[in-house]
Amino acid sequence: MNDVAARYPQASIERTVEWVDTDASGHQHNSAILRWVEGAEAELFRSLDLPDYFPSAPRVQQVINYRAKLWFGQRVTATVRIHTLGRTSMTLAFEVHGHAQGTSEGGIAAYGTVTTAHVPAGASSAQPWPAHIREAAGPVTGDTY
Repeated sequence: MNDVAARYPQASIERTVEWVDTDASGHQHNSAILRWVEGAEAELFRSLDLPDYFPSAPRVQQVINYRAKLWFGQRVTATVRIHTLGRTSMTLAFEVHGHAQGTSEGGIAAYGTVTTAHVPAGASSAQPWPAHIREAAGPVTGDTY
């Protein structure tokens, strides 16, 4: 892990690929990755004691790179960390790992980023993050949005 990554908090969750998470070809549906990432994101902000993050942080960009298939019954771990914290935006980096099972190999199944903007209730555009969120999330590294 590089020095920048070490300065930012992260969280992980474990899940099992359920039947509802699969598509007609039998592996995970593309939307399952984001559900697991959002679960890890919720865990991250719960651990930082920032319940006011979600109602004011709409997504402005999502990038997902798929590397391997995940199959029904397979265990997965989704890890999210704060990658950059700007004046009005925050980019989270994520990885979803599949655990080895039967003929399924383990390893990174998907990785990418999710960028949110701080848009508090009643605002029509992005506003600077409140001090308590900046302090809990890590050092400001520039405005990414």
